[in-house]
Amino acid sequence: MAERGASALSLPDDWPAHPDPILVLNRMGGFDWDLDTGLFHMDARAHEIFDLRPEEYDGDPRTLSVRVPQAEAIRLDALVAQAIKDGSENYGAYFRMRLRGGTLRWTHTQGYIRRDATGRPRRIIGIVRDATEELDDLAARRTEAALDDARREQTSVVQLTTAALAHARTVQDVIDVLKDTHGLTHLGATSLVMGLVEAGRIRLIAEGPEGSFVPGTLVTGIDEPYPMSEVVRTLTPRFIESPEEFAGGYPMLWPHITDLKITSAAYLPLIVQARPIGAMGLLYSDRRGFTPEERNILVALGSSIAQSLQRAMFYEQEKDIAEGLQQAMLPRTIPSVPGADVAVRYRAATIGGTHGRDIGGDWYDLIPLPGGRVGAVIGDVQGHDTHAAAVMGQLRIVLRAYAAEGHPPATVMARASVFLHELDTDRFATCLYAEADLSTGVVQAVRAGHIDPLLRAPDGVCRRAPVPGGLPLGLSAEFGSLDYPVGTIELDPGHTLLLCTDGLVEQPGADLDDGLDALTALIASGPEDVRELADLLIDVAEDRGGDDDVALLLLRRRGPDTAQAGGRLQQHVAPGDPEALAEARHMTGAAVRAWGPSDRADEIELVADELITNALMHTEGAAIVTLRVLTGTDRRLRVEVEDSSSALPRRREAGESGVSGRGLLLVDLLADGWGVEARGGGKCVWCEFLVPEEA
Repeated sequence: MAERGASALSLPDDWPAHPDPILVLNRMGGFDWDLDTGLFHMDARAHEIFDLRPEEYDGDPRTLSVRVPQAEAIRLDALVAQAIKDGSENYGAYFRMRLRGGTLRWTHTQGYIRRDATGRPRRIIGIVRDATEELDDLAARRTEAALDDARREQTSVVQLTTAALAHARTVQDVIDVLKDTHGLTHLGATSLVMGLVEAGRIRLIAEGPEGSFVPGTLVTGIDEPYPMSEVVRTLTPRFIESPEEFAGGYPMLWPHITDLKITSAAYLPLIVQARPIGAMGLLYSDRRGFTPEERNILVALGSSIAQSLQRAMFYEQEKDIAEGLQQAMLPRTIPSVPGADVAVRYRAATIGGTHGRDIGGDWYDLIPLPGGRVGAVIGDVQGHDTHAAAVMGQLRIVLRAYAAEGHPPATVMARASVFLHELDTDRFATCLYAEADLSTGVVQAVRAGHIDPLLRAPDGVCRRAPVPGGLPLGLSAEFGSLDYPVGTIELDPGHTLLLCTDGLVEQPGADLDDGLDALTALIASGPEDVRELADLLIDVAEDRGGDDDVALLLLRRRGPDTAQAGGRLQQHVAPGDPEALAEARHMTGAAVRAWGPSDRADEIELVADELITNALMHTEGAAIVTLRVLTGTDRRLRVEVEDSSSALPRRREAGESGVSGRGLLLVDLLADGWGVEARGGGKCVWCEFLVPEEA
């Protein structure tokens, strides 16, 4: 570090407060550019030349962009870079800068490149000065040189325009580059018109400055007497060198553009592979005629624009196909779900660059299931291309089929993983499948490498709902790890379950946990209506941008149509705890007296006691007893007994003298319906009794 410091120029402590008097006398400003830190120091005179107040400049050379037009900045950057690369000691250049009032002024700069002992450039010391008078004085004696400069500038315009067009992805991007005020200034034109050939006609896509549109020219035939039609028809440029020539050649058009004070015009066919795809017109108000060199430059410009237009048109066509494929792969409609409000949204990825694709492998789905249940799916296939969308479509259909067949969530996920593994693809997918019983609010969820769902309460409090997870789809089959543990979520009335892909969570420069925290805060402060909340979340994702697509599904359980007396009761019964068992029996009796007709009280209490006893006798661990009233077509009282064993209960004959084995026979005889559901690593045995409202 010592050598580097010693080899660089040092400045006075009070520089640039007291610039060199010699520079001031010569109306020059000085600058010192530290290439290590990037700071560009200027003295007071340099501030005046750049028409910048001291408080308007922070030492960052990019701040000068308000005065140096982009084209000039690009040229200066290239000049300095070449001088550094060539090992030159100095450089000099004239450039135009835009004053505070908007006018352009010629300025001159010279720089001396200081290098250390190793030859590495460390600093650039130089001057900048107003070159207006100098160039005005030399203009008369350098007419031919000025013409050469003009030709070189026009060539630079073609190069700069071509460079700008290289970043244009869409047809509108191409138009924006050419219609930009600075773009027209560089081209030297007053107005620009452009049209595309479509089905034997020319459709106007750019009409130049505001107010220059000519009525009746939005769509014109190729055989009509307009200059753009002529150049498309003949594939030959049309150079109009005077107002008289314009008025005589195109009497239908000329009266509409006289206010533009046109003195000459150049109409160019936009040709790609010997086929016209459109035409462009440049209208001038400060010149007459075109030299052969100028004509050649404009023809070259037209060729560059044609290539960019074709590339943009191909991109838009491919984008339309990709978006159509994406929409075809997603569900066309989402079924209405009794007892729930549902909202789904999808936002395509926007990836920068000419070869970007606005498509991805994220998807959502909502699957009606028997018994009033519904399956909610969110997933993300690796990649952002048409192949990802195609794999997504196949995976969505397969997952829907497995769920509709009645398989439990873990089986649905395992079979989907095997299917993806057997596909001819190297893609994997993350997925979350949640099966919700809206009558009870019980949600069974499995997760394959996906982010956890979120749960929002009616008061707005939002939290993560942890679900044990397995490997992503495809990978779990490849590595023989197809076990997907099932998590249980209680979705009470008014609560909202939110499933999303990581595109909604991930933020540049932040880890996933921070993104989830920000998302939960946003949801907590968002509107209660699921559709409005979904719109808010997608709008935020849209504003943030990013290179990942987003899929979103919100499921809000509505409250019952009629009030439920008592709502839901639950009791935890530990093995060997007679008091807890007695409390569970007491709770059952109280629920029956409050919710059910008295004539079924004994039956309900007997069956509930049998289920609790079976759970405590035949499994290890505690039992969780839940009673609730279900409303709908028929009013039902539901008894659930949950334990930690995955072994399913089975009916067996007790024999004439047997004292056990009659439990499930008794349940089957007295209950109006019963069944078994997987709950995480255990199960839930439930039964239901019809309990009509008492008069």
